[in-house]
Amino acid sequence: MSENIERGGCLCGQFTYSFDRSAVQSGIHCHCRDCQKSTGSGKATIAFVPKQALSVQGELKYFSVTGTDGSVVERGFCEQCGSPVFSHIIGIDEMKDMAFIKAGSLDDASWLKIDVNIWESSAHPWSPVDSNLPSFKQNMKR
Repeated sequence: MSENIERGGCLCGQFTYSFDRSAVQSGIHCHCRDCQKSTGSGKATIAFVPKQALSVQGELKYFSVTGTDGSVVERGFCEQCGSPVFSHIIGIDEMKDMAFIKAGSLDDASWLKIDVNIWESSAHPWSPVDSNLPSFKQNMKR
């Protein structure tokens, strides 16, 4: 198997996934309130991967919310242990085929390059944006 195959999953191992590292389109730190609430931390670190590049085993339970900017966000959690794993955006054509993988669910995320901070406007002082990266007050412009 290729050394570029990355693996990840939930805490209990009921849900696992894999993909070729070369499929990753971007890495971001999102400081929006929805990501803060769904992760229980100051931000979500996310890898953008096309859905067709993913191989998954197991099932996630999805919860849909209307995001701060009005788009619908589906967040996938393990039904057994509650680990947040994937998110999907509904209603934005350029995002419909993209999976947003929570970087903390990767078995090894040391290779992931973060390109940008989004939702800087809601970052907490105790979890500030990375000043070495470009930042957007809210979402990146479409």
